[in-house]
Amino acid sequence: MSESKFPSTSIFAVRTTAGQEKNVSNLITIRIKSAKLPIKAILVPDLLKGYIFIESDGPHLVEEAIAGIKHVRSRVPGIVSFSEVERYIVVKPVIEELDKNDVVEIISGPFKGMRAKITRIDKTKSEVVLELLEASFTLPITVHADYVKVVQKAKEE
Repeated sequence: MSESKFPSTSIFAVRTTAGQEKNVSNLITIRIKSAKLPIKAILVPDLLKGYIFIESDGPHLVEEAIAGIKHVRSRVPGIVSFSEVERYIVVKPVIEELDKNDVVEIISGPFKGMRAKITRIDKTKSEVVLELLEASFTLPITVHADYVKVVQKAKEE
């Protein structure tokens, strides 16, 4: 007899009104606690609008948890494989999202709060070379990629 990593639980997708995923998950959480339903987890992916994922022993438990809840559209028929959900869980490093000429805001360090344009990216060191936009003269500075947040993506030529 072989034992799987996750015995007897499955992941089910639930359609919601776009933008209401967090509210729906909060309402479902309240229902789960009050009715003591054996729901293992609720995932609200930021990248996927209009859907939440619920891990449970069976679809009947998900139906019970979502019945009558505002902004729930329906349960998607079938089971969602873990590999399909995994892409919404794995966090990509910040440096993967950055491109040359992106406008970023520095979120840490002595230049915190200033905006800058990326002139070079060093993925091996996880560093970016920036040109401050608010400075009176151009001075390239090098900061760790975790210290910047994209404000505006570079325009494609």
